[in-house]
Amino acid sequence: MYTALRLQRKLRQRLKSGEAEIVVVTPEPYMTYQPFLPEAAAGSISPRHVVVPLRRVLKDCTIVIGEAERVDHAKRSVTVTTLAAGDDGTGALEIPYDEIVLAPGSVSRTLPVPGLADFGIGFKTVEEAIGLRNHVIEQMDIASATRDPAIRDAALTFVFVGGGYAGVEALAELEDMARYTSRYYHNIKPSDLRWILVEATGRILPEVGEAMGKYAVRELRGRNIDVRLDTRLDTCEGRVAVLSDGSRFPTRTLVWTAGVKPAPILAATDLPLTERGRIRCTATLSVDGTEHAWAAGDAAAVPDLTSSEPGTETAPNAQHAVRQAKVLADNIVATLAGRPAEDYRHSYAGSVASLGLHKGVAHVYGRKLKGYPAWLMHRVYHLSRVPTFNRKARVLAEWTLAGLFKREIVSLGSLEHPRAEFALAARGHAHPGPPDDTPPKDGRPPETSG
Repeated sequence: MYTALRLQRKLRQRLKSGEAEIVVVTPEPYMTYQPFLPEAAAGSISPRHVVVPLRRVLKDCTIVIGEAERVDHAKRSVTVTTLAAGDDGTGALEIPYDEIVLAPGSVSRTLPVPGLADFGIGFKTVEEAIGLRNHVIEQMDIASATRDPAIRDAALTFVFVGGGYAGVEALAELEDMARYTSRYYHNIKPSDLRWILVEATGRILPEVGEAMGKYAVRELRGRNIDVRLDTRLDTCEGRVAVLSDGSRFPTRTLVWTAGVKPAPILAATDLPLTERGRIRCTATLSVDGTEHAWAAGDAAAVPDLTSSEPGTETAPNAQHAVRQAKVLADNIVATLAGRPAEDYRHSYAGSVASLGLHKGVAHVYGRKLKGYPAWLMHRVYHLSRVPTFNRKARVLAEWTLAGLFKREIVSLGSLEHPRAEFALAARGHAHPGPPDDTPPKDGRPPETSG
Protein backbone atom coordinates (compact mmCIF):
# COMPACT_ATOMS: atom_id res chain seq x y z
CA MET A 1 0.00 0.00 0.00
CA TYR A 2 2.77 2.44 0.90
CA THR A 3 4.63 1.74 -2.35
CA ALA A 4 1.49 2.23 -4.44
CA LEU A 5 0.60 5.38 -2.50
CA ARG A 6 3.98 6.96 -3.17
CA LEU A 7 3.96 5.91 -6.83
CA GLN A 8 0.49 7.41 -7.11
CA ARG A 9 1.87 10.75 -5.94
CA LYS A 10 5.06 10.63 -8.00
CA LEU A 11 3.36 9.52 -11.24
CA ARG A 12 0.17 11.55 -10.92
CA GLN A 13 0.48 13.25 -14.31
CA ARG A 14 1.32 10.01 -16.10
CA LEU A 15 -1.63 8.27 -14.45
CA LYS A 16 -4.05 11.01 -15.49
CA SER A 17 -2.81 10.97 -19.09
CA GLY A 18 -3.05 7.18 -19.30
CA GLU A 19 0.68 6.84 -19.86
CA ALA A 20 1.03 4.73 -16.69
CA GLU A 21 -1.19 2.40 -14.67
CA ILE A 22 -0.70 1.04 -11.15
CA VAL A 23 -2.44 -2.29 -10.49
CA VAL A 24 -2.65 -3.52 -6.91
CA VAL A 25 -3.44 -7.22 -6.50
CA THR A 26 -4.55 -8.09 -2.97
CA PRO A 27 -6.75 -10.75 -1.36
CA GLU A 28 -8.44 -8.14 0.86
CA PRO A 29 -9.68 -4.62 -0.05
CA TYR A 30 -7.87 -3.13 2.93
CA MET A 31 -4.48 -2.91 4.63
CA THR A 32 -4.34 -4.14 8.23
CA TYR A 33 -2.29 -2.18 10.75
CA GLN A 34 -1.20 -5.26 12.69
CA PRO A 35 0.30 -3.55 15.80
CA PHE A 36 -3.26 -2.55 16.75
CA LEU A 37 -4.66 -6.11 16.58
CA PRO A 38 -4.13 -6.78 20.34
CA GLU A 39 -6.02 -3.60 21.25
CA ALA A 40 -8.78 -4.48 18.80
CA ALA A 41 -9.04 -7.91 20.45
CA ALA A 42 -9.28 -6.24 23.87
CA GLY A 43 -11.98 -3.87 22.67
CA SER A 44 -9.92 -0.68 23.02
CA ILE A 45 -10.18 0.01 19.27
CA SER A 46 -13.00 -0.75 16.86
CA PRO A 47 -11.91 -3.36 14.28
CA ARG A 48 -12.87 -1.13 11.36
CA HIS A 49 -10.32 1.44 12.54
CA VAL A 50 -7.48 -1.10 12.44
CA VAL A 51 -7.79 -1.37 8.66
CA VAL A 52 -7.29 1.17 5.87
CA PRO A 53 -9.59 0.85 2.83
CA LEU A 54 -7.40 0.67 -0.27
CA ARG A 55 -9.94 2.14 -2.66
CA ARG A 56 -10.09 5.30 -0.56
CA VAL A 57 -6.35 5.96 -0.31
CA LEU A 58 -5.34 4.57 -3.71
CA LYS A 59 -7.88 6.47 -5.79
CA ASP A 60 -5.73 6.55 -8.92
CA CYS A 61 -4.80 2.85 -8.77
CA THR A 62 -6.61 -0.18 -10.14
CA ILE A 63 -7.49 -2.51 -7.25
CA VAL A 64 -7.88 -6.20 -8.11
CA ILE A 65 -9.24 -8.33 -5.26
CA GLY A 66 -7.84 -11.81 -5.67
CA GLU A 67 -5.04 -14.25 -4.95
CA ALA A 68 -1.87 -14.15 -7.02
CA GLU A 69 -1.31 -17.80 -7.86
CA ARG A 70 1.78 -17.61 -10.06
CA VAL A 71 4.32 -15.05 -11.26
CA ASP A 72 6.02 -15.76 -14.58
CA HIS A 73 8.58 -13.00 -14.78
CA ALA A 74 10.08 -14.39 -17.97
CA LYS A 75 6.75 -13.57 -19.64
CA ARG A 76 6.04 -10.55 -17.39
CA SER A 77 2.71 -12.02 -16.33
CA VAL A 78 0.82 -12.70 -13.08
CA THR A 79 -1.96 -15.27 -12.78
CA VAL A 80 -4.66 -14.05 -10.39
CA THR A 81 -7.66 -15.96 -9.09
CA THR A 82 -10.42 -13.45 -8.37
CA LEU A 83 -13.71 -13.78 -6.52
CA ALA A 84 -15.43 -14.27 -9.86
CA ALA A 85 -13.29 -17.28 -10.78
CA GLY A 86 -14.76 -20.77 -10.59
CA ASP A 87 -13.72 -23.39 -8.06
CA ASP A 88 -11.88 -25.27 -10.81
CA GLY A 89 -9.67 -22.24 -11.51
CA THR A 90 -11.55 -21.15 -14.63
CA GLY A 91 -11.88 -17.43 -15.02
CA ALA A 92 -8.43 -16.63 -13.61
CA LEU A 93 -6.91 -13.36 -14.82
CA GLU A 94 -3.61 -13.04 -16.62
CA ILE A 95 -2.26 -9.59 -15.80
CA PRO A 96 0.74 -8.39 -17.84
CA TYR A 97 3.17 -5.89 -16.35
CA ASP A 98 6.27 -3.83 -17.07
CA GLU A 99 7.52 -3.58 -13.48
CA ILE A 100 6.47 -5.84 -10.61
CA VAL A 101 6.61 -5.18 -6.87
CA LEU A 102 6.30 -8.24 -4.62
CA ALA A 103 5.29 -7.35 -1.07
CA PRO A 104 2.94 -10.15 0.07
CA GLY A 105 4.33 -10.15 3.61
CA SER A 106 4.31 -13.33 5.63
CA VAL A 107 1.93 -15.97 6.96
CA SER A 108 1.83 -17.89 10.22
CA ARG A 109 4.57 -20.49 10.54
CA THR A 110 3.07 -23.69 11.87
CA LEU A 111 4.69 -26.94 12.93
CA PRO A 112 3.36 -30.51 12.59
CA VAL A 113 1.92 -30.50 16.11
CA PRO A 114 -0.87 -33.09 16.43
CA GLY A 115 -4.23 -31.34 16.87
CA LEU A 116 -2.95 -27.86 15.97
CA ALA A 117 -4.79 -27.68 12.65
CA ASP A 118 -8.03 -28.77 14.35
CA PHE A 119 -8.00 -26.58 17.47
CA GLY A 120 -5.39 -23.85 17.02
CA ILE A 121 -6.32 -20.17 16.63
CA GLY A 122 -4.11 -17.74 14.72
CA PHE A 123 -3.54 -14.07 15.45
CA LYS A 124 -2.46 -12.32 12.27
CA THR A 125 -5.62 -10.82 10.79
CA VAL A 126 -8.33 -8.54 12.12
CA GLU A 127 -10.84 -11.35 11.67
CA GLU A 128 -8.75 -13.63 13.89
CA ALA A 129 -8.34 -10.89 16.50
CA ILE A 130 -12.07 -10.20 16.80
CA GLY A 131 -12.86 -13.90 16.61
CA LEU A 132 -10.49 -14.53 19.51
CA ARG A 133 -12.11 -11.77 21.59
CA ASN A 134 -15.55 -13.29 20.99
CA HIS A 135 -14.17 -16.74 21.77
CA VAL A 136 -12.63 -15.68 25.11
CA ILE A 137 -15.85 -14.05 26.31
CA GLU A 138 -17.84 -17.04 25.08
CA GLN A 139 -15.63 -19.36 27.15
CA MET A 140 -16.44 -17.30 30.23
CA ASP A 141 -20.13 -17.66 29.39
CA ILE A 142 -19.68 -21.44 29.11
CA ALA A 143 -17.79 -21.61 32.40
CA SER A 144 -20.44 -19.55 34.15
CA ALA A 145 -23.29 -21.74 32.89
CA THR A 146 -21.86 -25.25 33.32
CA ARG A 147 -21.91 -27.39 36.44
CA ASP A 148 -19.20 -29.69 35.13
CA PRO A 149 -15.87 -28.70 36.77
CA ALA A 150 -13.86 -30.25 33.92
CA ILE A 151 -15.64 -28.17 31.27
CA ARG A 152 -15.33 -25.07 33.46
CA ASP A 153 -11.58 -25.52 33.98
CA ALA A 154 -10.96 -26.13 30.28
CA ALA A 155 -13.04 -23.09 29.32
CA LEU A 156 -11.08 -20.84 31.69
CA THR A 157 -7.63 -22.08 30.59
CA PHE A 158 -6.04 -20.04 27.80
CA VAL A 159 -2.77 -21.24 26.21
CA PHE A 160 -0.66 -18.97 23.99
CA VAL A 161 2.29 -20.45 22.09
CA GLY A 162 4.99 -17.98 21.05
CA GLY A 163 6.70 -15.26 23.09
CA GLY A 164 7.17 -12.66 20.37
CA TYR A 165 5.24 -9.44 19.90
CA ALA A 166 2.02 -11.05 18.73
CA GLY A 167 1.82 -13.67 21.48
CA VAL A 168 2.81 -11.48 24.42
CA GLU A 169 0.73 -8.45 23.45
CA ALA A 170 -2.34 -10.52 22.57
CA LEU A 171 -2.16 -12.48 25.83
CA ALA A 172 -1.53 -9.37 27.95
CA GLU A 173 -4.38 -7.36 26.41
CA LEU A 174 -6.88 -10.24 26.55
CA GLU A 175 -5.92 -11.11 30.13
CA ASP A 176 -6.55 -7.49 31.06
CA MET A 177 -9.93 -7.58 29.33
CA ALA A 178 -10.99 -10.94 30.80
CA ARG A 179 -9.97 -9.92 34.31
CA TYR A 180 -12.13 -6.81 33.99
CA THR A 181 -15.00 -8.78 32.43
CA SER A 182 -15.03 -11.30 35.30
CA ARG A 183 -16.53 -8.69 37.65
CA TYR A 184 -19.80 -9.06 35.73
CA TYR A 185 -20.00 -12.83 36.38
CA HIS A 186 -21.37 -13.86 39.75
CA ASN A 187 -19.41 -17.12 39.82
CA ILE A 188 -16.10 -16.29 38.11
CA LYS A 189 -13.23 -14.62 39.94
CA PRO A 190 -10.06 -13.31 38.25
CA SER A 191 -8.09 -16.05 40.00
CA ASP A 192 -10.24 -18.68 38.25
CA LEU A 193 -8.78 -17.66 34.88
CA ARG A 194 -5.60 -19.48 33.90
CA TRP A 195 -3.29 -17.93 31.31
CA ILE A 196 -0.25 -19.85 30.03
CA LEU A 197 2.49 -18.52 27.74
CA VAL A 198 4.69 -21.18 26.11
CA GLU A 199 8.01 -20.10 24.58
CA ALA A 200 10.55 -22.50 23.07
CA THR A 201 13.54 -20.25 23.79
CA GLY A 202 14.84 -18.85 27.07
CA ARG A 203 13.40 -15.34 26.67
CA ILE A 204 10.40 -13.41 25.41
CA LEU A 205 10.27 -10.20 23.38
CA PRO A 206 13.87 -10.45 22.12
CA GLU A 207 13.39 -7.21 20.17
CA VAL A 208 13.30 -5.07 23.34
CA GLY A 209 16.55 -6.51 24.73
CA GLU A 210 17.38 -9.04 27.41
CA ALA A 211 16.83 -6.75 30.42
CA MET A 212 13.39 -5.57 29.26
CA GLY A 213 12.50 -9.14 28.28
CA LYS A 214 13.22 -10.31 31.82
CA TYR A 215 11.16 -7.43 33.20
CA ALA A 216 8.27 -8.46 30.95
CA VAL A 217 8.45 -12.01 32.36
CA ARG A 218 8.35 -10.67 35.93
CA GLU A 219 5.45 -8.37 35.07
CA LEU A 220 3.41 -11.18 33.52
CA ARG A 221 4.14 -13.63 36.33
CA GLY A 222 3.16 -10.93 38.83
CA ARG A 223 -0.30 -11.06 37.21
CA ASN A 224 -0.46 -14.84 37.80
CA ILE A 225 0.29 -15.59 34.16
CA ASP A 226 2.16 -18.87 33.84
CA VAL A 227 5.20 -18.10 31.63
CA ARG A 228 7.03 -21.27 30.55
CA LEU A 229 10.39 -20.68 28.88
CA ASP A 230 12.45 -23.33 27.07
CA THR A 231 9.21 -25.24 26.60
CA ARG A 232 7.45 -26.51 23.49
CA LEU A 233 3.94 -27.61 22.64
CA ASP A 234 4.10 -31.33 21.84
CA THR A 235 0.44 -31.98 21.08
CA CYS A 236 -3.02 -30.51 21.54
CA GLU A 237 -5.11 -33.46 20.45
CA GLY A 238 -8.45 -33.85 22.14
CA ARG A 239 -8.26 -30.24 23.38
CA VAL A 240 -5.46 -31.12 25.79
CA ALA A 241 -2.26 -29.06 25.50
CA VAL A 242 0.71 -31.31 26.31
CA LEU A 243 3.99 -29.45 26.84
CA SER A 244 7.56 -30.71 26.52
CA ASP A 245 8.02 -30.45 30.30
CA GLY A 246 5.29 -33.07 30.78
CA SER A 247 2.52 -30.65 31.80
CA ARG A 248 -1.00 -31.30 30.53
CA PHE A 249 -3.67 -28.60 30.31
CA PRO A 250 -7.21 -29.34 29.13
CA THR A 251 -8.14 -26.15 27.26
CA ARG A 252 -10.65 -24.86 24.77
CA THR A 253 -8.34 -22.02 23.69
CA LEU A 254 -4.96 -22.52 22.06
CA VAL A 255 -3.53 -19.47 20.28
CA TRP A 256 -0.57 -20.07 17.96
CA THR A 257 1.78 -17.11 17.40
CA ALA A 258 5.08 -18.99 17.07
CA GLY A 259 6.64 -17.10 14.21
CA VAL A 260 5.99 -16.38 10.55
CA LYS A 261 7.22 -17.59 7.16
CA PRO A 262 7.24 -16.00 3.69
CA ALA A 263 3.97 -15.97 1.78
CA PRO A 264 3.43 -19.08 -0.39
CA ILE A 265 3.24 -17.04 -3.61
CA LEU A 266 7.03 -16.58 -3.50
CA ALA A 267 7.54 -20.28 -4.19
CA ALA A 268 5.34 -19.93 -7.29
CA THR A 269 7.67 -17.46 -9.00
CA ASP A 270 10.76 -17.80 -11.17
CA LEU A 271 12.65 -15.29 -9.02
CA PRO A 272 15.72 -16.12 -6.90
CA LEU A 273 14.97 -17.06 -3.29
CA THR A 274 17.12 -17.47 -0.18
CA GLU A 275 17.31 -20.70 1.79
CA ARG A 276 14.56 -19.28 4.03
CA GLY A 277 12.23 -18.69 1.09
CA ARG A 278 12.53 -14.89 0.89
CA ILE A 279 13.27 -13.03 -2.36
CA ARG A 280 16.96 -12.26 -2.75
CA CYS A 281 17.26 -8.49 -3.16
CA THR A 282 19.95 -5.88 -3.66
CA ALA A 283 20.33 -2.79 -1.48
CA THR A 284 18.24 -0.85 -4.04
CA LEU A 285 15.33 -3.28 -3.36
CA SER A 286 15.50 -4.71 -6.88
CA VAL A 287 15.47 -8.49 -7.17
CA ASP A 288 19.05 -9.73 -7.36
CA GLY A 289 20.15 -10.42 -10.92
CA THR A 290 16.70 -9.61 -12.32
CA GLU A 291 15.50 -6.50 -14.10
CA HIS A 292 12.06 -4.91 -13.68
CA ALA A 293 11.35 -6.83 -10.44
CA TRP A 294 11.30 -5.34 -6.93
CA ALA A 295 10.46 -6.53 -3.42
CA ALA A 296 10.12 -5.15 0.11
CA GLY A 297 8.87 -6.06 3.56
CA ASP A 298 8.79 -9.51 5.14
CA ALA A 299 9.08 -11.20 1.74
CA ALA A 300 12.37 -9.52 0.84
CA ALA A 301 15.88 -10.44 1.96
CA VAL A 302 17.50 -6.99 1.84
CA PRO A 303 21.16 -6.38 2.80
CA ASP A 304 21.49 -4.34 6.00
CA LEU A 305 24.04 -1.68 5.08
CA THR A 306 24.05 -0.29 8.63
CA SER A 307 25.33 -3.56 10.13
CA SER A 308 29.02 -4.09 10.75
CA GLU A 309 28.64 -7.82 10.07
CA PRO A 310 28.75 -8.76 6.36
CA GLY A 311 25.80 -10.75 5.05
CA THR A 312 23.33 -9.34 7.58
CA GLU A 313 19.80 -8.77 6.31
CA THR A 314 17.21 -6.28 7.52
CA ALA A 315 14.75 -7.70 10.04
CA PRO A 316 11.30 -8.63 8.66
CA ASN A 317 9.33 -6.03 10.60
CA ALA A 318 7.08 -3.05 9.89
CA GLN A 319 9.75 -0.50 10.78
CA HIS A 320 11.86 -1.58 7.81
CA ALA A 321 8.92 -2.41 5.51
CA VAL A 322 7.37 1.06 5.61
CA ARG A 323 10.70 2.77 4.96
CA GLN A 324 11.64 0.30 2.24
CA ALA A 325 8.34 1.00 0.47
CA LYS A 326 9.18 4.68 0.03
CA VAL A 327 12.70 3.99 -1.24
CA LEU A 328 11.35 1.31 -3.58
CA ALA A 329 8.78 3.67 -5.11
CA ASP A 330 11.39 6.40 -5.57
CA ASN A 331 13.74 3.91 -7.23
CA ILE A 332 11.07 2.79 -9.69
CA VAL A 333 10.40 6.41 -10.64
CA ALA A 334 14.15 7.04 -10.95
CA THR A 335 14.59 3.97 -13.16
CA LEU A 336 11.76 5.05 -15.45
CA ALA A 337 13.45 8.45 -15.77
CA GLY A 338 16.85 6.92 -16.43
CA ARG A 339 18.34 8.02 -13.12
CA PRO A 340 20.37 5.76 -10.78
CA ALA A 341 18.57 4.03 -7.90
CA GLU A 342 19.46 4.70 -4.26
CA ASP A 343 20.40 2.13 -1.64
CA TYR A 344 18.09 1.45 1.30
CA ARG A 345 19.78 2.29 4.56
CA HIS A 346 18.10 2.59 7.97
CA SER A 347 19.45 2.07 11.47
CA TYR A 348 17.07 0.14 13.71
CA ALA A 349 15.55 2.64 16.13
CA GLY A 350 14.32 0.14 18.73
CA SER A 351 11.09 -1.52 19.81
CA VAL A 352 8.05 -0.91 21.99
CA ALA A 353 5.58 -3.47 23.32
CA SER A 354 2.35 -3.23 25.29
CA LEU A 355 1.71 -5.52 28.26
CA GLY A 356 -1.90 -4.44 28.72
CA LEU A 357 -3.53 -1.20 29.80
CA HIS A 358 -0.96 1.26 31.24
CA LYS A 359 1.80 -1.36 31.12
CA GLY A 360 4.59 -1.86 28.62
CA VAL A 361 8.31 -2.18 27.81
CA ALA A 362 10.46 -0.25 25.36
CA HIS A 363 14.05 -0.11 24.15
CA VAL A 364 14.37 2.94 21.91
CA TYR A 365 17.64 4.59 20.80
CA GLY A 366 19.46 2.79 23.60
CA ARG A 367 17.06 3.94 26.32
CA LYS A 368 15.06 1.42 28.34
CA LEU A 369 11.56 2.23 29.55
CA LYS A 370 8.98 0.18 31.41
CA GLY A 371 5.53 0.54 32.90
CA TYR A 372 3.36 3.54 32.06
CA PRO A 373 6.02 5.57 30.15
CA ALA A 374 6.69 2.61 27.84
CA TRP A 375 2.96 2.04 27.33
CA LEU A 376 2.45 5.73 26.49
CA MET A 377 5.36 5.63 24.04
CA HIS A 378 3.84 2.53 22.45
CA ARG A 379 0.58 4.35 21.84
CA VAL A 380 2.15 7.60 20.64
CA TYR A 381 4.49 5.80 18.25
CA HIS A 382 1.81 3.65 16.65
CA LEU A 383 -0.67 6.52 16.47
CA SER A 384 1.93 8.45 14.49
CA ARG A 385 2.50 5.49 12.17
CA VAL A 386 -1.05 4.33 11.43
CA PRO A 387 -1.89 5.48 7.87
CA THR A 388 -4.21 8.40 7.06
CA PHE A 389 -5.37 11.27 9.24
CA ASN A 390 -8.87 9.74 9.28
CA ARG A 391 -7.61 6.64 11.11
CA LYS A 392 -5.41 8.63 13.49
CA ALA A 393 -8.36 10.80 14.54
CA ARG A 394 -10.72 7.84 15.00
CA VAL A 395 -8.21 5.81 17.02
CA LEU A 396 -7.42 8.81 19.24
CA ALA A 397 -11.14 9.44 19.79
CA GLU A 398 -11.70 5.81 20.78
CA TRP A 399 -8.80 5.88 23.22
CA THR A 400 -10.22 9.06 24.77
CA LEU A 401 -13.69 7.56 25.14
CA ALA A 402 -12.22 4.33 26.54
CA GLY A 403 -10.54 6.39 29.26
CA LEU A 404 -13.82 8.06 30.18
CA PHE A 405 -16.17 5.08 30.08
CA LYS A 406 -16.13 1.40 31.02
CA ARG A 407 -14.88 -1.36 28.75
CA GLU A 408 -17.21 -3.08 26.30
CA ILE A 409 -17.66 -6.73 27.28
CA VAL A 410 -20.02 -7.86 24.53
CA SER A 411 -19.28 -10.97 22.47
CA LEU A 412 -20.66 -10.87 18.93
CA GLY A 413 -19.77 -14.40 17.98
CA SER A 414 -22.78 -14.65 15.68
CA LEU A 415 -21.01 -12.25 13.30
CA GLU A 416 -18.78 -15.17 12.28
CA HIS A 417 -21.78 -17.16 11.03
CA PRO A 418 -24.47 -14.57 10.19
CA ARG A 419 -26.65 -17.07 8.25
CA ALA A 420 -26.70 -19.72 10.97
CA GLU A 421 -29.92 -18.72 12.75
CA PHE A 422 -31.87 -18.00 9.57
CA ALA A 423 -30.75 -21.26 7.92
CA LEU A 424 -31.92 -23.27 10.93
CA ALA A 425 -35.20 -21.38 11.10
CA ALA A 426 -35.80 -22.05 7.41
CA ARG A 427 -35.22 -25.76 8.01
CA GLY A 428 -37.63 -25.82 10.91
CA HIS A 429 -35.04 -26.27 13.70
CA ALA A 430 -35.75 -24.84 17.10
CA HIS A 431 -32.24 -24.21 18.43
CA PRO A 432 -29.73 -21.79 16.92
CA GLY A 433 -26.30 -23.00 15.91
CA PRO A 434 -24.08 -23.34 12.85
CA PRO A 435 -25.94 -24.67 9.78
CA ASP A 436 -24.80 -27.88 8.14
CA ASP A 437 -22.86 -26.07 5.44
CA THR A 438 -21.07 -23.78 7.89
CA PRO A 439 -17.93 -24.86 9.78
CA PRO A 440 -18.54 -25.21 13.54
CA LYS A 441 -17.41 -22.16 15.43
CA ASP A 442 -13.81 -22.41 16.63
CA GLY A 443 -13.61 -25.99 15.45
CA ARG A 444 -15.99 -27.26 18.16
CA PRO A 445 -18.55 -29.88 17.23
CA PRO A 446 -22.09 -28.41 17.04
CA GLU A 447 -23.30 -30.22 20.14
CA THR A 448 -20.78 -28.33 22.31
CA SER A 449 -21.11 -24.91 20.67
CA GLY A 450 -22.54 -23.39 23.81
